[in-house]
Amino acid sequence: MAEGVLKDRVAVVTGASRGIGYFAAKALAEAGAHVVAVARTVGGLEELDDEIQAAGGSSTLVPLDLRDYDGIDRLGAAIFERWGRLDVLVGNAGVLGQLSPLGHIPPKVWDEAMAINVTANWRLIRSFDPLLRQSDAGRAIFLTSGAARNCRAFWGTYSVTKAALEALARTYAAESRKTRIRVTLVNPGPMRTAMRGKAMPGEDPATLPHPSAIAPAIVRFAAPGHDVPLGRFDFPSGSLVSLLEAG
Repeated sequence: MAEGVLKDRVAVVTGASRGIGYFAAKALAEAGAHVVAVARTVGGLEELDDEIQAAGGSSTLVPLDLRDYDGIDRLGAAIFERWGRLDVLVGNAGVLGQLSPLGHIPPKVWDEAMAINVTANWRLIRSFDPLLRQSDAGRAIFLTSGAARNCRAFWGTYSVTKAALEALARTYAAESRKTRIRVTLVNPGPMRTAMRGKAMPGEDPATLPHPSAIAPAIVRFAAPGHDVPLGRFDFPSGSLVSLLEAG
């Protein structure tokens, strides 16, 4: 891990109580960042905090349902009052929804997926953009999926929300191009997470990469030295495509 590369940086990680968010938060703390860990599951956050503290890092725990949009605004205000800026935002939290024909998806399931996978990330941008602009190198990282472009039968909820998230990130990057903010979309691919287990219950998780494997890449994109205005990183292939230049 790139120890010290994020020294004295402030990083928000959503969905930090398990999976990719958990290990990304640990890695960011190991690299020197103070991690503001956001999740609904208090137990997972406390376990994360114990590991960060044991490794000599620091964190602030924020138990928050991202559908509490006023809560996101309060978090932004609290970060401003304490640090006056935000250096890194990792929008990791997401839900699968339901694998079902489009016509059979319950509206409640659709609305929850849109709320967490799309609207919550817009609210994070809305609340944190002024803070990221106060950083000398603001970095916004959003977890996407190949499902955003590979639209398969029965995956409509997840595909549509991830496609919308990518459009959101690309728009934000275009609007931020003349600032010091850099935006990265990260596609982890198949990974040993609870969401993957729910989607593919017959799959052997031991055949998949552990979620900690992607953490070094997230640290790299969070660092001040990363200077691609908008990139999409594909973890399975290791490729980083610059989207603004590609159009």
